[in-house]
Amino acid sequence: MTILAIESSCDETSASVCVNGKIQSNVVATQLIHEQYGGVVPELASRVHQQRIVPVVKRALQEANIEKNALNAVAFTRGPGLLGSLLVGTSFAKALALALDVPLIEVHHMQAHVLAHFIDEHRSPRFPFLCLTVSGGHTQIVLVRDYLDMEIIGQTQDDAVGEAFDKTAKLLNLPYPGGPLIDRYAQQGNPTAFSFPDVEMPGLDYSFSGIKTAFLYFLQKQTKANPDFVTQNLPDICASMQHTLIKILLTKLRKAARQTGIREIALAGGVSANSGLRAALAEMGQQEGWNVYIPKFEYCTDNAAMIAMAAHFKYLKGEFTSQEVSPLPRW
Repeated sequence: MTILAIESSCDETSASVCVNGKIQSNVVATQLIHEQYGGVVPELASRVHQQRIVPVVKRALQEANIEKNALNAVAFTRGPGLLGSLLVGTSFAKALALALDVPLIEVHHMQAHVLAHFIDEHRSPRFPFLCLTVSGGHTQIVLVRDYLDMEIIGQTQDDAVGEAFDKTAKLLNLPYPGGPLIDRYAQQGNPTAFSFPDVEMPGLDYSFSGIKTAFLYFLQKQTKANPDFVTQNLPDICASMQHTLIKILLTKLRKAARQTGIREIALAGGVSANSGLRAALAEMGQQEGWNVYIPKFEYCTDNAAMIAMAAHFKYLKGEFTSQEVSPLPRW
């Protein structure tokens, strides 16, 4: 069972080959053009995908030592994501599957982030488990009963935690992408130097719009009194903000674990690359008696290997899609 998977939901063009559930290649081409604009420009992203998708797929097949005629299925990210970017991946996958006369498999991007934990079968969570999925567009607590049986039991009601990191970086005039820089400076700072409010939401849901606004007012007040405040306190500011965001995330995750009685806890999504979050989750896991699963860095950000794993399990169940399929940006 040989599957080619394509990921093009945002600003990474990626292709991966999976053979019988084993990842044989995972090629990721990152788009650097967005750095000069301080964020992803959708039209530019789709154009770069068009330029890169053929060479990326070709390289993935070469690294896996697989001929395209040996493929049993072609998988792709249907959504969520940027419409133009998704269109490139969807169109390429449909055309290739049609030309090879093989099944087409659509994959939900966030479901794939969860299933990235099964790329390394020796360190995979046992069912049922809870997965905190955190990215630039999503913040969710997912109850995972089986490979394709997932339920969102808590999620953000406005902004995602990744947006909060990015907005913080932008207000601090840090270059894009700002999230990793916040993490880097935070390692040198005092996480309790400054305090920021925690918005309490009912149940297991999150909200991050309020803390972004509070941070803006905090900076305005401090820089008015001292124009050099950010320069003089950057590590402490980053450490304090990151500490607050992580505390919000893990407080609800602990609540979910206690409510469900589940001790298998996983982390997924682009923000799972944050070293502060990884360390804090590991520490909380020891305190709570959890079995904690944290993905390798290469499987945190967008990549086609996770799409391939999701497609593997969908192939086993015969869950294929038709040539009439179209992208779902808000799936």
